[in-house]
Amino acid sequence: MDALKDRDPKAIGKRLQAARTACGRTQQEAANFLGVARTTITAIEKGERRIQAGELVSLAGFYGRSLNELLRPGEPIEAFTESLRSSLPPDLVLSAEIEPALLELQRLCEDYLELERIRRAPLPQRYPSLYETSGIPPILAAEDIATAERNRLGLGDGPIPDLRDFLETDIGLRVFYLDLPPQVNALYVFTDSLGACAAANRRHPEARRRLAIIHEYGHFLTQRFRAEVTLSGRHERQPKQERLAEIFSRAFLIPAAGLRRRFHELYRSREGALTPADVYRLAHFYFVPVEAMILRLLDLKLLAAGTWSHLRRSNLPFQEESAMEPRSSHDDIVPLRYLFLAVEAFEQGDLSEGQLTRLLRVDRVEARRLVERYSGVLEPLRSLGAA
Repeated sequence: MDALKDRDPKAIGKRLQAARTACGRTQQEAANFLGVARTTITAIEKGERRIQAGELVSLAGFYGRSLNELLRPGEPIEAFTESLRSSLPPDLVLSAEIEPALLELQRLCEDYLELERIRRAPLPQRYPSLYETSGIPPILAAEDIATAERNRLGLGDGPIPDLRDFLETDIGLRVFYLDLPPQVNALYVFTDSLGACAAANRRHPEARRRLAIIHEYGHFLTQRFRAEVTLSGRHERQPKQERLAEIFSRAFLIPAAGLRRRFHELYRSREGALTPADVYRLAHFYFVPVEAMILRLLDLKLLAAGTWSHLRRSNLPFQEESAMEPRSSHDDIVPLRYLFLAVEAFEQGDLSEGQLTRLLRVDRVEARRLVERYSGVLEPLRSLGAA
């Protein structure tokens, strides 16, 4: 606890306040836990009263934080868990199930910024201006934004195999995979210090996660500062912005020009008799669920309006997505850049093995395996940089 003596009490107070807010505790609850007056917690959080070592250890456990997290240098990021909680529909009984994921997302974001500070490598943010959608039907707005974004990013009209890494490297969107309740597709939040962050459901197939990530990207492009918890099958009649984000996710991942060309090639080769297998092939090519492909074909009027209802009654396995996994798919909680930063920091002696395992959310055996694997990747890159 020698580090406690060297830390500014105001900085520690801010971190304690952020940790308390993130886990939904009140000052009175913290005071009751420590056996002190609420005014004492207030004074500690304001930096007017230096916290004692025993109190810090107790509050770290109460807030579910490590001492290293609370004693980090620099300013803490603002707690965003409350904004995510408030975005849940009031009639949805989900709080107990989703709460651990909200707290974990907050901690992952804090850990990511800490790794960037250690390695002096902030994430570049190549954000476009917000797109104006008022007065425009969702389907038209979604198509226009998807086309504009693909043009801005130089994507052409083909699929995007490494979607998660692309969004982070080329745009600056942090994407995590978390164990969310089954009915939750993804989370989205934006803060000044972090920028845009999303978490897709790790329990869902990769094709479905990709769709969810781009859905949140649609929110980022149109209502950037509003936190979102996106649920599956929630609305019989969707709000406009949710409808827009849903159509955008299909339009961005399955661009109209490319799909029309491939569809007509298949149609001609089949002499006008497109089969379910052809739809599966198209879904596989774009790494999307079969259901999303059918809806996209309907969006573009390439299938008759009644086709979807007919196919749903046919008992075809439209939710089966295992055959459409991207070649570079991985289920890591953290993105690749985060992992690289952690391995570099460990190799440079900035992290202990225990800290590395905590940051990567793995055990020591897996942490050593990751270091061995990615050290081989990073070494030639470092040599190239030196040259």
